[in-house]
Amino acid sequence: MSEHSEVFWQDYAVSRRDRTALLKQEPLLLWFTGLSGAGKTTLANCLAKRLYDFGYATYVLDGDNLRHGLNRDLGFSVAARHENVRRMAEVAGLMYDAGLITLAACISPFKAERDFARSLVPAEKFVEVFVDTPLSLCEQRDNKGLYRRARAGEIINFTGIDSPFERPEEPEIAIHTTGRSPVECVDAIMDYLFAHRLISETGPGVRIEKR
Repeated sequence: MSEHSEVFWQDYAVSRRDRTALLKQEPLLLWFTGLSGAGKTTLANCLAKRLYDFGYATYVLDGDNLRHGLNRDLGFSVAARHENVRRMAEVAGLMYDAGLITLAACISPFKAERDFARSLVPAEKFVEVFVDTPLSLCEQRDNKGLYRRARAGEIINFTGIDSPFERPEEPEIAIHTTGRSPVECVDAIMDYLFAHRLISETGPGVRIEKR
């Protein structure tokens, strides 16, 4: 229940189990974390297309895209960045409840933020994907010019420059992107999902039992 005594949780006639049965798939939350420019959104987008081709209903949440709407009121102070991740996690939790395979791409530099996202869905339905790309390579890419501006002091509290990134200690998947194409990286993620029976090679409609 909410911390506000006048706010109560509303139950609905259609449950997540009902939506899961309708979609004929088990929902998942894949949380892509890594430095700016690591390739999180690229991999999430490619993976969503691969899952779509298998017949799965997916949705990609991107930190930048949310700042055009839901999070447009947030700046880039430490508190605002925490709130940005919190809101994204809450939306991802709702997407999970809707029965979708949700792919959330967000720097989320702090362990506490990622643990909060993890807490919103059943443990076995959360997959942390650490897109492990070296800072030097991220700076080489820098297609948005953000690292250049951060190095020049035009952007403060920039992750990897003057704000820390807490590397995931035990992510479900660690993807080393150096020398690997997006297709190869997505192949590795798909292999994990198949091996852990989180998706089926025959697509939705086939009940997947946990081992």
